[in-house]
Amino acid sequence: MLSKTPFIIGITGGSGSGKTRFLNGLLSKFSANEVCLISQDNYYKPREEQPIDIKGIKNFDLPESIDFDAYKRDIETLKKGETVTIKEYTFNNPEAEPTLITLKPAPVIVVEGIFVLYYQPIAQILDMKLYIDAKDYIKLIRRIVRDDKERGYDLDDVLYRYEHHVMPTYEKHIKPYKSEADIVIPNHKKYDSALDVIVTYVRSKIHH
Repeated sequence: MLSKTPFIIGITGGSGSGKTRFLNGLLSKFSANEVCLISQDNYYKPREEQPIDIKGIKNFDLPESIDFDAYKRDIETLKKGETVTIKEYTFNNPEAEPTLITLKPAPVIVVEGIFVLYYQPIAQILDMKLYIDAKDYIKLIRRIVRDDKERGYDLDDVLYRYEHHVMPTYEKHIKPYKSEADIVIPNHKKYDSALDVIVTYVRSKIHH
């Protein structure tokens, strides 16, 4: 059990904005015992429950794709100082073997995902809200690389999803919440200064 309530950071931004890269930078500044990452990526509903577009293609980029109840429950469990065990979500990659992920309570809990500000019951739990921003063409390039490498989508598939799934969701469910963030971090090239400021602030919260 933790001696005091953890400091909870929410990190969001459009798909391909560089959240993972920023996250890795943030996590590297703390020891494994100091921070716990709980990612929205592992809370997608089963494939058979995913919404389907007019062409019959599963749309993983809608709020309806996420099991928010489970996500919120596990965040609150960690906040109470209890361990959470979840199964990794592998999307449609048949070669990826899902593993069990053990999340241990820590002084800092990082809640990451494109809908963490959109979904108000989770947004209200957050002590600090970070929005990672990037230009649209940069996000598209990053999405192409990631979906090929991690999810096995070919280029035509990626471009279709970006135009018909990713961007409509960004405009409707992500971008409008940018103004609710405590800090907006441009991630076109570098974010080192912003990261240093955030790490210093978070350390002051968990060590005072």
